[in-house]
Amino acid sequence: MRATYRILILGASYGSLLGTKLALAGHKVSLVCLPAEAELINREGAIVRMPVKGREGLVEINSKKLPGELIAGGTTAFKPADFDLVALAMQEPQYRSPGVRELLDAVARAKVPCMSIMNMPPLPYLARIPGLALDALRSCYADATVWDGFDPKLMTLCSPDPQAFRPPEEKVNVLQVRLPTNFKSARFESDAHTAILRALEADIEAARFDTGTEKLELPVKLKLHESVFVPLAKWAMLIAGNYRCVTKDGMRPIREAVHSDLEASRAVYQWVVRLCVSLGASEKDLVPFDKYAAAANGLASPSSAARALFGGAPYIERVDRLVQTIAAQKGMKSAVLDEVVGLVDARLELNRKKAA
Repeated sequence: MRATYRILILGASYGSLLGTKLALAGHKVSLVCLPAEAELINREGAIVRMPVKGREGLVEINSKKLPGELIAGGTTAFKPADFDLVALAMQEPQYRSPGVRELLDAVARAKVPCMSIMNMPPLPYLARIPGLALDALRSCYADATVWDGFDPKLMTLCSPDPQAFRPPEEKVNVLQVRLPTNFKSARFESDAHTAILRALEADIEAARFDTGTEKLELPVKLKLHESVFVPLAKWAMLIAGNYRCVTKDGMRPIREAVHSDLEASRAVYQWVVRLCVSLGASEKDLVPFDKYAAAANGLASPSSAARALFGGAPYIERVDRLVQTIAAQKGMKSAVLDEVVGLVDARLELNRKKAA
Protein backbone atom coordinates (compact mmCIF):
# COMPACT_ATOMS: atom_id res chain seq x y z
CA MET A 1 0.00 0.00 0.00
CA ARG A 2 1.22 3.52 -0.82
CA ALA A 3 2.53 5.45 2.20
CA THR A 4 0.97 8.76 3.21
CA TYR A 5 3.68 11.16 4.31
CA ARG A 6 3.40 14.04 6.74
CA ILE A 7 5.22 17.09 5.42
CA LEU A 8 5.89 20.35 7.25
CA ILE A 9 6.45 23.37 4.99
CA LEU A 10 7.93 26.59 6.39
CA GLY A 11 6.50 29.42 4.30
CA ALA A 12 3.10 29.69 2.62
CA SER A 13 3.85 31.55 -0.60
CA TYR A 14 6.01 29.14 -2.60
CA GLY A 15 5.11 26.62 0.08
CA SER A 16 1.46 26.61 -0.95
CA LEU A 17 2.45 25.61 -4.51
CA LEU A 18 4.44 22.61 -3.30
CA GLY A 19 1.83 21.94 -0.60
CA THR A 20 -1.14 21.78 -2.98
CA LYS A 21 0.81 19.47 -5.33
CA LEU A 22 1.52 17.15 -2.37
CA ALA A 23 -2.09 17.31 -1.13
CA LEU A 24 -3.32 16.52 -4.67
CA ALA A 25 -1.07 13.45 -4.46
CA GLY A 26 -2.79 12.39 -1.21
CA HIS A 27 -0.27 13.51 1.43
CA LYS A 28 -0.76 15.47 4.67
CA VAL A 29 0.77 18.94 4.57
CA SER A 30 1.16 21.50 7.37
CA LEU A 31 2.12 25.04 6.36
CA VAL A 32 3.83 27.45 8.77
CA CYS A 33 2.87 31.06 8.02
CA LEU A 34 1.63 34.33 9.50
CA PRO A 35 -1.55 34.18 11.66
CA ALA A 36 -3.73 36.03 9.11
CA GLU A 37 -2.57 33.68 6.32
CA ALA A 38 -3.11 30.58 8.48
CA GLU A 39 -6.62 31.64 9.47
CA LEU A 40 -7.59 32.30 5.83
CA ILE A 41 -6.02 29.06 4.50
CA ASN A 42 -7.75 26.98 7.19
CA ARG A 43 -11.09 28.67 6.47
CA GLU A 44 -11.03 29.00 2.66
CA GLY A 45 -8.13 26.77 1.52
CA ALA A 46 -4.88 27.62 -0.22
CA ILE A 47 -5.79 28.75 -3.75
CA VAL A 48 -3.25 28.11 -6.53
CA ARG A 49 -3.92 29.22 -10.12
CA MET A 50 -1.77 27.88 -12.92
CA PRO A 51 -1.68 27.71 -16.71
CA VAL A 52 -2.20 24.25 -18.22
CA LYS A 53 -1.07 23.51 -21.77
CA GLY A 54 -3.94 23.41 -24.24
CA ARG A 55 -6.41 25.23 -21.96
CA GLU A 56 -7.60 28.83 -22.00
CA GLY A 57 -7.02 30.90 -18.85
CA LEU A 58 -5.84 29.51 -15.52
CA VAL A 59 -6.89 26.35 -13.67
CA GLU A 60 -7.75 27.05 -10.01
CA ILE A 61 -6.85 24.48 -7.36
CA ASN A 62 -8.32 24.80 -3.87
CA SER A 63 -6.51 22.73 -1.23
CA LYS A 64 -9.80 22.00 0.54
CA LYS A 65 -11.00 19.97 -2.46
CA LEU A 66 -7.98 17.66 -2.77
CA PRO A 67 -7.55 14.00 -1.72
CA GLY A 68 -4.84 14.85 0.83
CA GLU A 69 -4.87 17.43 3.59
CA LEU A 70 -3.42 20.93 3.89
CA ILE A 71 -3.62 22.87 7.15
CA ALA A 72 -1.79 25.98 8.32
CA GLY A 73 -0.55 27.40 11.62
CA GLY A 74 1.99 29.68 13.24
CA THR A 75 5.56 28.93 14.32
CA THR A 76 4.45 27.11 17.49
CA ALA A 77 1.56 25.13 15.97
CA PHE A 78 3.54 22.02 14.95
CA LYS A 79 6.26 19.74 16.34
CA PRO A 80 8.93 19.01 13.69
CA ALA A 81 9.53 15.52 15.16
CA ASP A 82 5.99 14.53 14.07
CA PHE A 83 6.88 14.84 10.36
CA ASP A 84 8.59 12.67 7.74
CA LEU A 85 10.01 15.62 5.80
CA VAL A 86 10.41 19.37 6.29
CA ALA A 87 10.45 21.75 3.30
CA LEU A 88 12.08 25.17 3.74
CA ALA A 89 10.14 27.61 1.57
CA MET A 90 10.76 31.03 3.14
CA GLN A 91 13.18 33.69 1.92
CA GLU A 92 16.55 33.15 3.63
CA PRO A 93 16.52 36.35 5.79
CA GLN A 94 13.21 35.26 7.39
CA TYR A 95 14.83 32.34 9.23
CA ARG A 96 16.46 34.71 11.71
CA SER A 97 13.15 36.28 12.79
CA PRO A 98 11.73 35.52 16.26
CA GLY A 99 9.63 32.35 16.29
CA VAL A 100 10.97 31.10 12.96
CA ARG A 101 14.52 30.85 14.36
CA GLU A 102 13.29 28.70 17.26
CA LEU A 103 11.24 26.50 14.92
CA LEU A 104 14.24 26.00 12.62
CA ASP A 105 16.32 25.05 15.64
CA ALA A 106 13.66 22.49 16.62
CA VAL A 107 13.79 21.06 13.06
CA ALA A 108 17.58 20.65 13.34
CA ARG A 109 17.28 18.97 16.77
CA ALA A 110 14.52 16.61 15.53
CA LYS A 111 16.90 15.24 12.83
CA VAL A 112 14.10 15.26 10.24
CA PRO A 113 15.28 15.29 6.61
CA CYS A 114 14.93 18.79 5.10
CA MET A 115 14.40 19.81 1.50
CA SER A 116 15.08 23.50 0.86
CA ILE A 117 13.25 25.25 -1.99
CA MET A 118 14.99 28.55 -1.25
CA ASN A 119 16.97 30.30 -3.99
CA MET A 120 19.72 30.75 -1.40
CA PRO A 121 21.09 27.27 -0.60
CA PRO A 122 21.29 26.63 3.16
CA LEU A 123 24.88 26.47 4.41
CA PRO A 124 24.59 22.77 5.40
CA TYR A 125 23.76 21.94 1.79
CA LEU A 126 26.87 23.73 0.54
CA ALA A 127 28.83 21.42 2.88
CA ARG A 128 27.80 18.60 0.48
CA ILE A 129 29.65 20.31 -2.41
CA PRO A 130 33.30 19.24 -2.40
CA GLY A 131 36.05 21.80 -1.89
CA LEU A 132 34.11 24.88 -0.74
CA ALA A 133 35.57 26.96 2.11
CA LEU A 134 32.33 27.38 4.06
CA ASP A 135 33.56 29.92 6.61
CA ALA A 136 34.17 32.45 3.83
CA LEU A 137 30.53 32.07 2.72
CA ARG A 138 28.93 32.84 6.10
CA SER A 139 28.91 36.61 5.48
CA CYS A 140 26.61 36.08 2.46
CA TYR A 141 23.78 35.07 4.82
CA ALA A 142 21.53 37.38 6.85
CA ASP A 143 22.47 35.26 9.89
CA ALA A 144 24.55 32.16 9.23
CA THR A 145 24.22 30.93 12.84
CA VAL A 146 20.65 29.69 12.23
CA TRP A 147 22.14 26.83 10.15
CA ASP A 148 24.76 25.72 12.65
CA GLY A 149 22.65 22.95 14.24
CA PHE A 150 22.00 21.08 10.97
CA ASP A 151 23.63 17.88 9.78
CA PRO A 152 24.48 18.22 6.04
CA LYS A 153 23.43 14.57 5.57
CA LEU A 154 19.85 15.61 6.40
CA MET A 155 19.72 18.61 4.04
CA THR A 156 18.96 18.64 0.35
CA LEU A 157 18.23 21.42 -2.12
CA CYS A 158 15.43 21.69 -4.63
CA SER A 159 15.72 24.29 -7.40
CA PRO A 160 12.53 26.40 -7.27
CA ASP A 161 12.31 26.93 -11.03
CA PRO A 162 8.53 27.54 -11.15
CA GLN A 163 7.77 31.29 -11.09
CA ALA A 164 4.81 32.25 -8.90
CA PHE A 165 3.53 35.40 -7.19
CA ARG A 166 0.80 36.63 -4.90
CA PRO A 167 -1.53 38.83 -7.02
CA PRO A 168 -1.62 42.12 -5.06
CA GLU A 169 -5.37 42.58 -5.59
CA GLU A 170 -6.19 39.13 -4.15
CA LYS A 171 -6.39 37.72 -0.62
CA VAL A 172 -3.14 36.38 0.87
CA ASN A 173 -4.20 32.73 0.37
CA VAL A 174 -4.02 33.10 -3.45
CA LEU A 175 -0.90 32.19 -5.43
CA GLN A 176 -0.60 32.54 -9.20
CA VAL A 177 1.92 30.49 -11.20
CA ARG A 178 3.28 32.26 -14.27
CA LEU A 179 6.00 29.77 -15.28
CA PRO A 180 4.87 26.19 -14.48
CA THR A 181 8.25 24.43 -14.58
CA ASN A 182 9.43 21.68 -12.21
CA PHE A 183 10.99 21.55 -8.75
CA LYS A 184 14.34 19.77 -9.28
CA SER A 185 15.68 18.14 -6.13
CA ALA A 186 19.04 16.56 -5.40
CA ARG A 187 18.94 13.28 -3.48
CA PHE A 188 19.77 12.99 0.21
CA GLU A 189 22.94 11.21 1.26
CA SER A 190 20.80 8.44 2.77
CA ASP A 191 18.91 6.00 0.54
CA ALA A 192 16.05 5.85 3.08
CA HIS A 193 15.49 9.63 2.98
CA THR A 194 15.92 9.69 -0.80
CA ALA A 195 13.19 7.02 -1.00
CA ILE A 196 10.71 9.54 0.49
CA LEU A 197 11.49 11.98 -2.35
CA ARG A 198 11.22 9.18 -4.90
CA ALA A 199 7.76 8.24 -3.58
CA LEU A 200 6.60 11.88 -3.60
CA GLU A 201 7.92 12.30 -7.16
CA ALA A 202 5.94 9.24 -8.32
CA ASP A 203 2.76 10.29 -6.47
CA ILE A 204 2.82 13.84 -7.89
CA GLU A 205 3.45 12.40 -11.37
CA ALA A 206 0.46 10.04 -11.06
CA ALA A 207 -1.97 12.55 -9.51
CA ARG A 208 -4.80 14.02 -11.59
CA PHE A 209 -6.92 17.06 -10.75
CA ASP A 210 -10.67 16.48 -10.96
CA THR A 211 -12.34 19.56 -12.46
CA GLY A 212 -15.77 17.93 -12.21
CA THR A 213 -15.86 17.28 -15.96
CA GLU A 214 -12.39 15.81 -16.55
CA LYS A 215 -9.24 14.65 -14.78
CA LEU A 216 -6.33 16.92 -15.63
CA GLU A 217 -2.60 16.34 -15.45
CA LEU A 218 -1.21 19.50 -13.85
CA PRO A 219 2.26 20.93 -14.49
CA VAL A 220 4.89 21.62 -11.78
CA LYS A 221 6.27 18.20 -10.87
CA LEU A 222 8.93 17.16 -8.39
CA LYS A 223 11.95 15.71 -10.23
CA LEU A 224 14.58 13.81 -8.25
CA HIS A 225 18.22 13.84 -9.40
CA GLU A 226 21.25 11.89 -8.21
CA SER A 227 23.63 14.84 -8.65
CA VAL A 228 24.05 17.44 -5.87
CA PHE A 229 24.77 20.00 -8.61
CA VAL A 230 21.39 19.92 -10.41
CA PRO A 231 19.72 22.54 -8.14
CA LEU A 232 22.64 24.92 -8.81
CA ALA A 233 21.21 25.34 -12.33
CA LYS A 234 19.13 28.16 -10.82
CA TRP A 235 22.27 30.24 -10.10
CA ALA A 236 22.89 31.16 -13.75
CA MET A 237 19.21 32.16 -14.13
CA LEU A 238 19.27 34.30 -11.01
CA ILE A 239 22.45 36.13 -12.00
CA ALA A 240 21.55 36.63 -15.69
CA GLY A 241 17.92 37.57 -14.96
CA ASN A 242 16.60 38.11 -11.44
CA TYR A 243 19.42 40.19 -9.96
CA ARG A 244 19.94 42.15 -13.20
CA CYS A 245 16.40 43.51 -12.70
CA VAL A 246 18.15 45.90 -10.30
CA THR A 247 19.47 49.03 -12.02
CA LYS A 248 20.74 52.39 -10.76
CA ASP A 249 17.44 53.99 -11.80
CA GLY A 250 15.06 51.40 -10.42
CA MET A 251 13.87 47.93 -11.31
CA ARG A 252 12.97 46.33 -14.64
CA PRO A 253 11.17 43.11 -15.63
CA ILE A 254 13.14 39.85 -15.88
CA ARG A 255 12.30 39.70 -19.59
CA GLU A 256 13.97 43.09 -20.14
CA ALA A 257 16.97 42.20 -17.94
CA VAL A 258 17.63 39.16 -20.15
CA HIS A 259 16.54 40.34 -23.61
CA SER A 260 17.59 44.02 -23.70
CA ASP A 261 21.16 42.79 -24.36
CA LEU A 262 20.92 39.09 -25.09
CA GLU A 263 24.65 38.59 -25.70
CA ALA A 264 25.60 40.22 -22.36
CA SER A 265 23.03 37.97 -20.67
CA ARG A 266 24.41 34.91 -22.46
CA ALA A 267 27.97 35.82 -21.43
CA VAL A 268 27.21 36.13 -17.70
CA TYR A 269 24.95 33.04 -17.80
CA GLN A 270 27.74 30.96 -19.37
CA TRP A 271 30.21 32.36 -16.82
CA VAL A 272 28.04 31.02 -13.97
CA VAL A 273 27.71 27.68 -15.81
CA ARG A 274 31.53 27.47 -16.02
CA LEU A 275 31.73 28.18 -12.28
CA CYS A 276 29.28 25.31 -11.55
CA VAL A 277 31.29 22.98 -13.82
CA SER A 278 34.49 23.99 -11.97
CA LEU A 279 32.77 22.87 -8.72
CA GLY A 280 32.05 19.44 -10.22
CA ALA A 281 28.77 19.87 -12.11
CA SER A 282 28.29 18.27 -15.50
CA GLU A 283 26.90 20.41 -18.37
CA LYS A 284 23.88 18.06 -18.45
CA ASP A 285 23.06 19.05 -14.83
CA LEU A 286 22.49 22.62 -16.01
CA VAL A 287 19.96 24.39 -18.23
CA PRO A 288 21.09 25.67 -21.68
CA PHE A 289 20.95 29.46 -22.01
CA ASP A 290 18.57 29.43 -25.02
CA LYS A 291 16.01 27.41 -23.06
CA TYR A 292 16.22 29.87 -20.16
CA ALA A 293 16.02 32.91 -22.48
CA ALA A 294 12.86 31.50 -24.09
CA ALA A 295 11.26 31.04 -20.65
CA ALA A 296 12.35 34.55 -19.57
CA ASN A 297 10.28 35.96 -22.45
CA GLY A 298 7.19 35.18 -20.39
CA LEU A 299 8.45 36.96 -17.24
CA ALA A 300 7.00 40.45 -17.57
CA SER A 301 7.49 41.49 -13.91
CA PRO A 302 10.62 42.34 -11.92
CA SER A 303 12.04 39.55 -9.73
CA SER A 304 10.94 39.17 -6.11
CA ALA A 305 14.46 40.19 -5.02
CA ALA A 306 14.20 43.46 -6.98
CA ARG A 307 10.66 44.13 -5.71
CA ALA A 308 11.77 43.58 -2.10
CA LEU A 309 14.83 45.78 -2.60
CA PHE A 310 12.87 48.71 -4.05
CA GLY A 311 10.10 48.10 -1.49
CA GLY A 312 12.57 49.05 1.25
CA ALA A 313 13.65 45.59 2.53
CA PRO A 314 16.76 45.84 4.76
CA TYR A 315 17.76 42.23 3.86
CA ILE A 316 17.18 40.05 0.81
CA GLU A 317 18.57 36.69 -0.35
CA ARG A 318 22.12 37.33 -1.59
CA VAL A 319 22.70 34.62 -4.17
CA ASP A 320 24.56 37.32 -6.14
CA ARG A 321 27.09 37.74 -3.33
CA LEU A 322 27.27 33.97 -2.70
CA VAL A 323 28.13 33.23 -6.34
CA GLN A 324 30.69 36.07 -6.35
CA THR A 325 32.35 34.70 -3.18
CA ILE A 326 32.41 31.09 -4.42
CA ALA A 327 33.84 32.28 -7.77
CA ALA A 328 36.64 34.11 -5.92
CA GLN A 329 37.59 30.77 -4.28
CA LYS A 330 38.02 29.40 -7.83
CA GLY A 331 39.97 32.45 -9.04
CA MET A 332 37.03 33.56 -11.24
CA LYS A 333 35.69 37.11 -11.62
CA SER A 334 32.83 38.70 -13.58
CA ALA A 335 32.59 42.48 -14.06
CA VAL A 336 28.83 42.13 -14.69
CA LEU A 337 28.31 40.26 -11.41
CA ASP A 338 30.56 42.71 -9.52
CA GLU A 339 28.37 45.57 -10.79
CA VAL A 340 25.18 43.74 -9.72
CA VAL A 341 26.57 43.08 -6.21
CA GLY A 342 27.56 46.77 -5.93
CA LEU A 343 24.07 47.95 -6.93
CA VAL A 344 22.37 45.59 -4.46
CA ASP A 345 24.80 46.55 -1.66
CA ALA A 346 24.13 50.26 -2.23
CA ARG A 347 20.35 49.87 -2.24
CA LEU A 348 20.39 47.70 0.93
CA GLU A 349 22.55 50.29 2.69
CA LEU A 350 20.04 52.98 1.73
CA ASN A 351 17.12 50.82 2.95
CA ARG A 352 18.86 50.14 6.29
CA LYS A 353 19.59 53.84 6.84
CA LYS A 354 15.91 54.67 6.18
CA ALA A 355 14.80 51.89 8.56
CA ALA A 356 17.19 52.95 11.35
